[in-house]
Amino acid sequence: MLEWTAYLIAGLVSGLLAGLFGIGGGLIIVPIMMLVFGWQGMSSDIAIHVAIATSLMTISVTSLSSMLAHHKFETTQWHLVKKLAPSLVLGSFAGAYIASSMSSDTLKVWFGVFALLVAIKMWLPPPKSVSSQFLAAPSIFSAGLVTGIVSAMVGIGGGSLVVPYLVMSGLSMQRAVGTAAACGLPIALSGAVAYMLIGTQLDGQWQSGFVHWQAFLGIIATSIWVAPIGAKLAKTLPSQMLSRLFSVFLLGLGMVFLFR
Repeated sequence: MLEWTAYLIAGLVSGLLAGLFGIGGGLIIVPIMMLVFGWQGMSSDIAIHVAIATSLMTISVTSLSSMLAHHKFETTQWHLVKKLAPSLVLGSFAGAYIASSMSSDTLKVWFGVFALLVAIKMWLPPPKSVSSQFLAAPSIFSAGLVTGIVSAMVGIGGGSLVVPYLVMSGLSMQRAVGTAAACGLPIALSGAVAYMLIGTQLDGQWQSGFVHWQAFLGIIATSIWVAPIGAKLAKTLPSQMLSRLFSVFLLGLGMVFLFR
């Protein structure tokens, strides 16, 4: 019972923060799950791997609602999603393989560096259109591959990478966000499947490879309900203040992962 309570609370916290700050939740879910796994006595050698894999599985579900919402408002550019999807899936599988071969300490450093980079990015001016040539075959394949690899290695849906790329390619911010929302599903689902296949030695009760199903169910059960509350709360607060608050949170999180 205590385990279920811990996962439900983790879902409440991650869902609320994800809705409040307007992100998919991976950068929040992973550290929270690591704390819970550590409290439960999970080996520190695999805790971050399991947290990342389980985060991807949760995103594969939560991304559906986001994808459908953007499709309803006709902001999703499906022809670009189709072009990006093959390399996103390939990259996600590759990222899961790379991460699973890393030691826990190395993967923590990687996660910390990524959190710091995202925090710094939030203080920079928004991206501007550069050239539609970025959507040509070689470029779009490379962008999808890199996005899939990085996303699978930190447990995110890829929005923080896809959106700037699409804006620089000439899309409006609304269409870039809508298209990135649809890209989250192939990234998260293929990454989660890869972690399950790679970690078969960990199969057991509540666990398929690196994916922890009890944590997944507990987080999903509460996060999907409180994320909209966080989103509504965000509308009452200054967007710039929220951005700065989240960047400070990520800076602290990155430093903890790097120097703990």
